[in-house]
Amino acid sequence: MLRVICAIIECNEEVLIAQRSEKMLLPLKWEFPGGKVEVGESDHDCIIREIKEELNLDITVLAQLTPVTHHYDTFSLELIPFVCHANTQAFEKTEHAQVLWVNPKELIKYDWAEADIPIVEEYALPSGNYEL
Repeated sequence: MLRVICAIIECNEEVLIAQRSEKMLLPLKWEFPGGKVEVGESDHDCIIREIKEELNLDITVLAQLTPVTHHYDTFSLELIPFVCHANTQAFEKTEHAQVLWVNPKELIKYDWAEADIPIVEEYALPSGNYEL
C-alpha cells in the first residue's frame, strides 16, 4: 500500500487545489497536492519537500486531519492530509494540468480523486477545530 501525504494549503482565506495531468494516474481528477513518503522520511518532512518540489511553495504545517485508506482498481493507498499555511499565493506549476486558489465553500464543485473526497468533506465541516 502506498503511503501518500497531501496538503490542504490555506492562504488569504483560499485553499490551493491541483488537477492531475492527463499523463498521471487518475487523469484530470482534482486533488490536494502532495506525494509519496520516502524511506526514513517523516510525514511532516515529506509534505514540506513535496510542496517545495511540485509548487516551489514554502508552507507551515498546522494540523493533521483523519488519514484515508482507499482501494482503487490497480492500487491502494493511505492518504494522510495536513492543513498547512502559505505566506504567499505565488507558486510554480510543474506537474499538474491546473493549480488554483479557491474559496473553501467551492471545493465540492470539483471532480475529486476518490481518495480525496473524505478529506474534502472533513475539511469543509464548519467546526474548524484541527489538532495535531
